[in-house]
Amino acid sequence: MTIKIQNQTFILHHFGAIFWQEKSILLVSDVHFGKVSHFRKHGIAIPMEAILENFKRMDTLINDFKPQTIIFLGDLFHSTINNEWDLFMNWAKTVPQEIILVKGNHDILTDNHFEEIDIKVVPKLVIDSFILTHHPLEVSTLYNFCGHIHPGIKLKAKGKQFLNIPCFFRKPNQMILPAFGEFTGNFYLKPTNKDLVYGITPEKVIEITLQ
Repeated sequence: MTIKIQNQTFILHHFGAIFWQEKSILLVSDVHFGKVSHFRKHGIAIPMEAILENFKRMDTLINDFKPQTIIFLGDLFHSTINNEWDLFMNWAKTVPQEIILVKGNHDILTDNHFEEIDIKVVPKLVIDSFILTHHPLEVSTLYNFCGHIHPGIKLKAKGKQFLNIPCFFRKPNQMILPAFGEFTGNFYLKPTNKDLVYGITPEKVIEITLQ
């Protein structure tokens, strides 16, 4: 799905990423690399294949959009050093694009860990009239792209059933990205009549009609 914000073009991908066309920037939030290994270490049975899924999806996005820059909007690596860090380091070294991390609350590793593999770490990033952060930020003069919330929406289905899906949650001056990572969960938001919601299905992004 392609949308316009402040005369800029943004492509919303069903993996939960946004491609900023004019700047050739790929925006991704809340990947939580390391979380699956953290769960497995504490006895939670999650298949090893789940570790590789985030890397495969990132590779697909890079091949599809061919961005010049990849910006992670926080919570890139969920844990302290575990065996998934080696996988992440090896993956990052194969990526030719500039990588920037807007640091999140789960990014507890030192900046040096990221900078040693050529990932720039910043608390926030301003590009033209846009401000990129991890936590949602209300700035009257800048449009905010952020993560942290893991937004989802509950859709009423037949009978008394509900369908719960992740979403891009758009406010008048803010876009909250869904969590990219596997096993991250959603926080279900209640939109107002000023909000727009773009739901994520397995194959595409769809605008949700709010009632």
